[in-house]
Amino acid sequence: MPCSSLASTTGDNSNKKKDGSSLREFKLNESTFLASLMPKQEIGVDRFLDAHPEYDGRGALIAIFDSGVDPAADGLQVTSDGKPKVLDVIDCTGSGDIDTSKVVKAEADGHIHGASGASLFINTSWKNPSGEWHVGYKLVYELFTDDLITRLKKEKKKKWDEKNQEEIARAVKQLADFDQQHIKVEDVKLKRTREDLQNRLDILRRQSESYDDKGPVIDAVVWHDGEVWRVALDTQSLEDDPNCGKLANFIPLTNYRIERKYGVFSKLDACTFVVNVYSDGNVLSLVTDCSPHATHVAGIATAFHPKEPLLNGVAPGAQIISCKIGDSRLGSMETGTGLIRALIAAVEHKCDLINMSYGEATLLPDYGRFVDLVNEVVNKHRLIFVSSAGNSGPALSTVGAPGGTSSSIIGVGAYVSPAMAAGAHSVVEPPSEGLEYTWSSRGPTADGDLGVCVSAPGGAVAPVPTWTLQRRMLMNGTSMASPSACGGTALLISAMKAEGIPVSPYSVRKALENTAVPIGDSPEDKLSTGQGLMQVDKAFEYLQKCQNVPCVWYQIKIQQSGKTNPSSRGIYLREASACQQSTEWSVQVNPKFHEDAGNFEDLVPFEECIEIHSTEETVVKAPDYLLLTHNGRTFSVVVDPSNLCDGLHYFEVYGIDCKAPWRGPLFRIPIIITKPKAVTKQPPQISFSNMLFQPGHIERRYIEVPYGATWAEATMKTSGFDTPRRFYVDAVQICPLRRPLKWETTVTFSSPAAKSFAFSVVSGQTLELVISQFWSSGMGSHETASVEFEVVFHGIKVNQEVVLDGSDAPVRIDVETLLVFEELAPVAILNKIRVPYRPVDSKINALSTDRDKLPSGKQILALTLTYKIKLEDGTHVKPQIPLLNDRIYDTKFESQFYMISDSNKRVYSSGDVYPSSSNLPKGEYILQLYLRHDNVQILEKMRHLVLFIERNLEEKDVIRLSFFSQPDGPLMGNGSFKSSSLVPGIKEGLYLGPPPKEKLPKNAPQGSVLVGAISYGKLSFADQGENKNPEKHPASYRIFYVVPPNKIEEDKGKGSSLSSKKNVAERLKEEVRDTKIKVLASLKQETDEERSEWKELSASLKSEYPKYTPLLATILEGLVSRSNVKDKIHCDEEVVDAANEVINSIDREELAKFFALKNDPEDEEAENIKKKMELTRDQLAEALYQKGLALAEIESFKLADLTWCILSKDGDKSPCSAITEEAKDMDSKQSTENRGQGDLFEENFKELKKWVDVKSTKYGILLVTRERRAQRLGTALKVLCDIIQDDAEPAKKKFYELKLSLLDEIGWTHLAEYERQWMHVRFPPSLPLF
Repeated sequence: MPCSSLASTTGDNSNKKKDGSSLREFKLNESTFLASLMPKQEIGVDRFLDAHPEYDGRGALIAIFDSGVDPAADGLQVTSDGKPKVLDVIDCTGSGDIDTSKVVKAEADGHIHGASGASLFINTSWKNPSGEWHVGYKLVYELFTDDLITRLKKEKKKKWDEKNQEEIARAVKQLADFDQQHIKVEDVKLKRTREDLQNRLDILRRQSESYDDKGPVIDAVVWHDGEVWRVALDTQSLEDDPNCGKLANFIPLTNYRIERKYGVFSKLDACTFVVNVYSDGNVLSLVTDCSPHATHVAGIATAFHPKEPLLNGVAPGAQIISCKIGDSRLGSMETGTGLIRALIAAVEHKCDLINMSYGEATLLPDYGRFVDLVNEVVNKHRLIFVSSAGNSGPALSTVGAPGGTSSSIIGVGAYVSPAMAAGAHSVVEPPSEGLEYTWSSRGPTADGDLGVCVSAPGGAVAPVPTWTLQRRMLMNGTSMASPSACGGTALLISAMKAEGIPVSPYSVRKALENTAVPIGDSPEDKLSTGQGLMQVDKAFEYLQKCQNVPCVWYQIKIQQSGKTNPSSRGIYLREASACQQSTEWSVQVNPKFHEDAGNFEDLVPFEECIEIHSTEETVVKAPDYLLLTHNGRTFSVVVDPSNLCDGLHYFEVYGIDCKAPWRGPLFRIPIIITKPKAVTKQPPQISFSNMLFQPGHIERRYIEVPYGATWAEATMKTSGFDTPRRFYVDAVQICPLRRPLKWETTVTFSSPAAKSFAFSVVSGQTLELVISQFWSSGMGSHETASVEFEVVFHGIKVNQEVVLDGSDAPVRIDVETLLVFEELAPVAILNKIRVPYRPVDSKINALSTDRDKLPSGKQILALTLTYKIKLEDGTHVKPQIPLLNDRIYDTKFESQFYMISDSNKRVYSSGDVYPSSSNLPKGEYILQLYLRHDNVQILEKMRHLVLFIERNLEEKDVIRLSFFSQPDGPLMGNGSFKSSSLVPGIKEGLYLGPPPKEKLPKNAPQGSVLVGAISYGKLSFADQGENKNPEKHPASYRIFYVVPPNKIEEDKGKGSSLSSKKNVAERLKEEVRDTKIKVLASLKQETDEERSEWKELSASLKSEYPKYTPLLATILEGLVSRSNVKDKIHCDEEVVDAANEVINSIDREELAKFFALKNDPEDEEAENIKKKMELTRDQLAEALYQKGLALAEIESFKLADLTWCILSKDGDKSPCSAITEEAKDMDSKQSTENRGQGDLFEENFKELKKWVDVKSTKYGILLVTRERRAQRLGTALKVLCDIIQDDAEPAKKKFYELKLSLLDEIGWTHLAEYERQWMHVRFPPSLPLF
């Protein structure tokens, strides 16, 4: 550190300049600058290691619950004593899992068929006694971070563009040469040739614009070598050099914990990965990080740089395991699956500590399945759990779960010292003293717990993954404070193990809390910083003295006397009504021992004489003494806040061991009182003036929101400063069983000015208004910013939540204002629709024991629910599961995950507790919901779980609802209500009409719910557009409309007039015939026996009903649908013959005459005839289409056979001779036919062209075939691309395979490679694993 005062820092609380004096007094040199990049002196690490150099973390094992650590990162190779740094790397989320359940055998030449379809050669030196190779594949971008993908895409696009530009230049030259040779083009063939050249050029240009790189595919091979599972990857698709990345050249890996080896995909990406094999080789986990976050965290805690010791992490001798809880499929969001598996791994590896720099807001503190399992891990297995408090400050009650809200976890706030500000942050003029970062979350929790336990440096320049192409970078947040504290705790563990001191999370936490140096002078600073800045050296001294003291956690449960509310962990008086009189509280203190504690050895002898203290006896009264035994004791506390002034007050009741007062407080009971200021002015407004701000300064104001207020409008005016200032403005209210209601904004004033805001409020609840100048904003300036803040409250109270039940009746709404005159200007819209679905299938199965068996021995089960979803139009959809959404930590359920895929198994979207909106084309989809728990009864209850698919209505379809002053207004069309003036205390009624039935969205099934918003008042400073959109109003409410049953369509007729003219015998005969044809259509033709039966029946029916077109069309359809045909040419010839029979059965002249005439749509008989003729035309077109395809295929096969014979070098020429003669016969025959009746294919095509649009999706492939026959490949490709683009159905694999073959034939290898990559996206062989 940069100054002597830092070097002489002690744990004495009286030492105010604990972090060093102002940096104005000295200048950084190289060593002090480097030390500031990895702050350690602030928490006493330097003093501790000077005294105990071998207690540098050796013997301590930390589990890093994060985004995945890169084992190749700088400083994470070995410990200070030469041991491996990273003992295991695990993907707990499953995002890198590959299905390797497919088993193949090697061919004689040593190659196998990979899961991607590639031919892979096995290295002959690899041992595989069983000869079984498990294969799978992965789109490699699914393993990479967004930043890495962006870099790779940019580099790949550059190379791809170079190749594409070469082809464009070639195409331009070919077109120019053609134009030069043919100045005037009149011949049809020449016109088509030029069109083909132009199409090639257009396709290349369009492809450049639509380029969307989905990334290459890597093949994975897994096998057992007789001892362990081995893994090899084929990464040729990542390399420019075709000789690099081959499977046979890969050095096989095994589970990381066995050999601690890792791989790198390619030099271009520089991305490290490790492998783990599960489920007997059927699941391969490729582990990569999903952000640099975890590596940075691990570096702060444990990095070791032998050549740069100043950049060492806090505990360079400690070892780590990496437990990836951030799911790559969700960016880096944690999942329940990841969290539970990480706990399992931490216990399995016998870790000493867990660091988790993740968290979310919660509605219930110290609650949920994850918290329950953490309690078990801490209490039974003695793991010390350290976690970040959150970055949602500076308002109170913003600590996140689990770090700031869970009793078993040490929650850490983020501190910045002057040295960190000068060095790591490079500010112009650092602060004179250290302070908490502005954004660091503050306590207390909703149930009164302190929230933040201790603070630690919240910023560092630490190692990052190799794919970032740098060694380290600066990050700050409580995410950085947590590993700093965890590393400091690892030093304590190292020392305790070396000196034989029993390790307990209870004693370690007590040591950290009771030796921390307070930050700030006021008692309420504890809500920001916890007990203060942790001090490792002092904590160790404390532990040495306490080594013979029982390891006990003092659990506190508090209940207000006379109330039945759930117990709390502190006393939090926030509302005005609670601050007006004394209240009595019952405090229960329960000593909790570890599960292995003995009855006679630990529990029976435990007895402590506790002296109870209150930090302010005039406000908080407590008894003087308490005799505490193992079974716990209860005592009373009386709190009298009535004489306190407005604002924040913090007090404590704490217990001291009478026999060992040096132990410090054994337990603390926080008493937090936020006494709000009442709003007495009319109109209801409150002002705060002359608030002076310097960097890091925070002003808190507490306001009792007037009854009847629903929103507030605020104005902030600044003055008196020179350089720009950045402020955080937060408004927070706390309501039961809800996450803190927080409105926040960040405003920057480049010069003195005024800005206005509006936000919603809850009537009668205390509002905390926090204004803070960002900690580094304005540093270097000596001007103080002055702020004036005015809040004006508004409110329109309504009598109910608005639900329109689907009837034609309007809903009556009573409104009133209790505060001031307000303009009533109601606006309501319906802009979303929610469609409910029930699962069509449900399955419960036990998961593998490899990673899904809890430490208690319970096996985790999984419930998979399948929903079928149909979209009539392409749109953005969001799955909603009201029971499960928006809760990760504060839920007793374990985890959830969903995937949406189409009929080709292409996954379009996935998500978990925070579902995301995704754009889906028109079509049918499968949504699979995956739920995990160890209780089968809970899963059984979920088998019929209702899921909603929510989609936004298009702007043109948004329904604006009308208001009326009369109940008959919607029906009669009069009495429209626009606006009126509300007088305080006087109610006014109005009616909200239902949406007109004709405006309801198409395909909205019965039971669907239209969702929207309604607002009632006007903002004083909003423009007209904002006042027309209720969602932009701070006091808007949800509105629902239940879609009623659809209108019943009237029958147009009682039956067909044609069929009514026939007698019963004739109609019966037709029914029998049609039934026979249906039976024929239903027969399978998969085996020789089935084909024989089909052929026999078709011949029988053909003799019974000769020339009957529907029968002949069915026979043709049966021939076309055959698969696994051995003699393809013979089959095609059968198709041609069957097609001719269909064509010959139709009177084409009569058909043409019919369609030349117009029909009367009102004439029912004419309409029925029209339908029949349209069906006949379609059967004719289908026959012509299939005939054309068969003719082209016959020609292609015979030409291929002829080519093969010409090129063959085989000595035995007889088969070739036979084929050649046959081909010559065919050529001779076709020449004769061509002379007599022209090209059969062309004649057939021209006939088809008379009846249908040959460019349509249904028949366009024949046009593609025609252009390909003529070697107009550019035109063929254009037609095919148009077909694909116009096809509203899910992607058809045959279209894309044809496209690939055309690209290969043209020779555009870069486009062919691009399309092959997309084939794996569009047509995966199976759904990915959950």
